[in-house]
Amino acid sequence: MSKVVTVSEYLAEVEQELQSGVATEHTYRPALKRLIERISDARATNEPKRSACGAPDYSVWQLTGDGPRTLGYIEAKDVGVPLASAEESEQILRYRAALTNLVLTDYLEFRWYVNGQWRRTESIGVRGVDGRVRR
Repeated sequence: MSKVVTVSEYLAEVEQELQSGVATEHTYRPALKRLIERISDARATNEPKRSACGAPDYSVWQLTGDGPRTLGYIEAKDVGVPLASAEESEQILRYRAALTNLVLTDYLEFRWYVNGQWRRTESIGVRGVDGRVRR
């Protein structure tokens, strides 16, 4: 499979997996990893080592002269999972309390928290009433 290079290509990949009817939240992880690495100079590690607060789905980091520097973490829920409910779960409240830079996503909407406080929400796509992903 070719590398995802644009948001449109990322959304097409999410849509393709979604329409398979057998996808889970883990199915979309390679596409998100590729997107992060193509639109930034950061690396994303899927399933990083467990930390004291748990195991967020991704760590996002850069390699510096002093070694790897963690930029933040991403916790991904399945496409269509209401993030308003997820952000109040015990897991996400624990992550928000412990991690200084966290993104919560359903692969279409991205909620950014800094020091536990909501900072910004961006949607790059939505799931229409027909179940298809739209930009």
